[in-house]
Amino acid sequence: MQTQTQIQQPAAESVDLDASPAPEQDVAMQASLIADTTVPDGGYGWVVVLACAVHTWWFVGASYTWGVMQAALVKKGCAASTLAFVGSLCPACIAIFAIPNASAIRLIGARLTALLGISLLGLGSILSGFTVDSIPGLFITWGLAAGIGTSLCFMVVSVIPAQYFKEKRGIANGIVYAGGGLGGTVMSFILNTLIECVGIAWTFRIFGFMILGTGLPATYLIKERIPIRATKFVEWHLFRDVRFILVFLIGLIGTFPLFVPAFFLPLYTNSLGLPSSAGAGLVAAFNFCSTIGRLSCGYACDKLGTLSTLFLTQLLSALSLFIIWPLSSSIGPLVAFVAVNGIANGGFFSTMPTVVGNVFGSARVSIAMGMIVSGWIGGYLLGAPIAGYMLSAYGGESSGIAAYRPAIFYAASMAMAATILAAYVRLNVDRSLKKTV
Repeated sequence: MQTQTQIQQPAAESVDLDASPAPEQDVAMQASLIADTTVPDGGYGWVVVLACAVHTWWFVGASYTWGVMQAALVKKGCAASTLAFVGSLCPACIAIFAIPNASAIRLIGARLTALLGISLLGLGSILSGFTVDSIPGLFITWGLAAGIGTSLCFMVVSVIPAQYFKEKRGIANGIVYAGGGLGGTVMSFILNTLIECVGIAWTFRIFGFMILGTGLPATYLIKERIPIRATKFVEWHLFRDVRFILVFLIGLIGTFPLFVPAFFLPLYTNSLGLPSSAGAGLVAAFNFCSTIGRLSCGYACDKLGTLSTLFLTQLLSALSLFIIWPLSSSIGPLVAFVAVNGIANGGFFSTMPTVVGNVFGSARVSIAMGMIVSGWIGGYLLGAPIAGYMLSAYGGESSGIAAYRPAIFYAASMAMAATILAAYVRLNVDRSLKKTV
């Protein structure tokens, strides 16, 4: 009787927004509800969560410590705006290859997909050590090779934990993505120390060997609980669901400001006259606060609801960019900005997979996540470079902190647009703020 009740009562997030679900959506949601009644909400799932957290330690940490590498490469004469493109291409591959990667998991399994991903990430970093004097070389080794590895790892850790958890899905995803925040925190200090001791080339190489040395063993702990169902390459009918369109647009717009702080904080601190260690410290603090955000927002998804939590992450991001960073002319306000924006930034990543799994069904989480993440390509690829070009247009990093403000307000405007969309989808699902939605 309990199982029948669970199947007959859809989650709060499944409320329609003036759109009738397609028949194939009903089938997928029913399959999801049935599958969710048998999830262990623990057991071997925690092993999978920890293994996935090791992967996020490296691929998220690599993306969010690019600012440390970029500051070192700028000293070699490379333009910050061009280097921002290199750094952006790596996470942009998550969006570029999202749909093919979702299919790869179904074809070869999660373990082999993760193995290929972590291997390419480590190899890309090692090869980058031989191309530090070549921008095209960095585009190929770090931007593309490490980027494809990042995209494969991202899809695995976004899809597989949902098979093991329902009631604790939010906190499970929070732990997975908290690994990335911790990776960014620790690696910011390690990479800055390595750059000072052995130079940027060997720093890339050592980083790659560290990725392979720990990431490969973790890969063998990742496995599916149940086979991922065969489905279409793209389920176009999802675009008839207003909720899907709005979540898609939130990701499309909200990713533009995500990497701006992480990429430009080291340069910003240099403009304040602070040493490079201060920039690395702020990046580390940003990533640590991101860890807090990933965990706390994962917990909030289970308690407050996924759509409510998504709105809060976007609101915090927008307010910190509009109010705190533009006024940060000393280390104190800058630390406050890092804390607030880091929490919001990390929360976005742990919340989005939970939104997709809860709203559109765990049985189709791979294809729905692939479709939504494919919309992030613009923000991933152009978000930080646009800020870099705006910085150059207003005098460059040597012109003081005033030159950064146009780029900061550009990022803030994008975050506010995503906030408005998040508020719209939350209120249209249920206007009662007391409801867990």
